[in-house]
Amino acid sequence: MVATDGTAEQTYPGQALGLPASAVGSVATMGAKIGAFVIDILLSALLAWAITAPEPPKNWSLAIWAGMTIVTVGLFGFTPGQAALGIRVAPLGRSSMVGLWAVPRTVLVFLIVPPLLVNADMRGLHDRWCRTVVVRMR
Repeated sequence: MVATDGTAEQTYPGQALGLPASAVGSVATMGAKIGAFVIDILLSALLAWAITAPEPPKNWSLAIWAGMTIVTVGLFGFTPGQAALGIRVAPLGRSSMVGLWAVPRTVLVFLIVPPLLVNADMRGLHDRWCRTVVVRMR
């Protein structure tokens, strides 16, 4: 199909990136991304509570979430929540690792709004700025 501006119209998220429409390597759904985030937040809160109990964790849960996200996404491409739901952060281009892009990506996810500003490829502002896309890994 051709759009009114003369460009090819995208029929599914990730098509412009050369990703498949479904199965492994396709763009993850917003539901899976949110579910993974909730799992990661709960895990971070439990870990923080285990460290600070009987006192409340205060901001320790945020620090644990940020550290866990930066390390696991930077090295492995997924957080524990993403692994549980079968999705991962894939870098665009030649690199096989997200690496240091995990730092600004995590800061932007912390701000909540950037992940909600998605384009036709279901990539939030944080993914577009950090040259990544969240895809299915199973």
